[in-house]
Amino acid sequence: MATVTIRDVAKQAGVSVATVSRVLNNHPSTREDTRLAVLSAVEQLDYRPNANAQALASQNSDTLGVVVTDVTDAFFAILVKSVDHVAMEHGKNILIGMGYHQAEKEKEAIDTLLRKRCNCLVVHSKALDDQTLAAYLESVPGMVIINRCIKGYESRCVSLDNQKGTYIATTTLIKAGHRHIAYIGSNHKINDEADRKQGYLDALTEHSIPVAENAIVHSSPDFEGGEEAMINLLSYDDNLTAVVTYNDSMAAGALSVLNENNIKVPKQFSIIGFDDMPIARYLVPKLTTIRYPIDLMANYAAKLALSLVDKTISLPINPQFNPTLVRRFSVENTYHNSVKS
Repeated sequence: MATVTIRDVAKQAGVSVATVSRVLNNHPSTREDTRLAVLSAVEQLDYRPNANAQALASQNSDTLGVVVTDVTDAFFAILVKSVDHVAMEHGKNILIGMGYHQAEKEKEAIDTLLRKRCNCLVVHSKALDDQTLAAYLESVPGMVIINRCIKGYESRCVSLDNQKGTYIATTTLIKAGHRHIAYIGSNHKINDEADRKQGYLDALTEHSIPVAENAIVHSSPDFEGGEEAMINLLSYDDNLTAVVTYNDSMAAGALSVLNENNIKVPKQFSIIGFDDMPIARYLVPKLTTIRYPIDLMANYAAKLALSLVDKTISLPINPQFNPTLVRRFSVENTYHNSVKS
């Protein structure tokens, strides 16, 4: 049986969600007929307000909660560090929950942080469905979603156009003269992966370049996955001259395989990563990649979460976050169909 939400109560009573919230919190400005309609809907639907949300309504917290996939990943470490900087600026601490790309773990992490009286949350969730996250956003006023957009709550979501990012990467390779371009993707079934793959396909289609057979491979989004994927690509097709990767870790793994096979980058093979993690600057050659400004996005998300529950904190200006190409040395400016040795 589906869980009854505050939206269901609002619909039944013919009022707004905000009105239901005021009635449940005994706000003095509520009209008597409205209050009775809401309470009647609550009884008919057997609505049980979220205990965590009720606690948040009456308690303040000096703690800002952060939910990420895995803090051992550099991407999420940067996210957490940026949130922590904002928290310290406002005299708060942070608590971290990890979801490990599992819906149950993500929900458990959010619920645990709420029980610990975090009235502000910055949540990176990829496994929970939109409906579940919308219910949380409805009941937790200080919750902000990062790296995802939930319909109806766009003002509390901070995201990036992943599709545009790989489109830029693939177009860069095409303009450099490449026509046999592969894509190394993540084997996690998440929107980021679908969007990044689509950006690659869009660029090829726009330039009337067919997708080579077996030119798209998926593996774990880490160094080992990049190695495995690159080995498979080289086994499938020796005509490939370039690859777009899901992230910089996979690019690093792919680059190591190319080096081990004496395929010179970028003279004989070009590669572009995604995220612009610190590792990109220390690979040989330094990695051309798509910058994902997660530090700036997390900084904004944390300030937004705090401002939603504390009116003394100014609402930050909503900036436009865009993926951008960072040119280094893993892509040759002009490719001349050199033969691999």
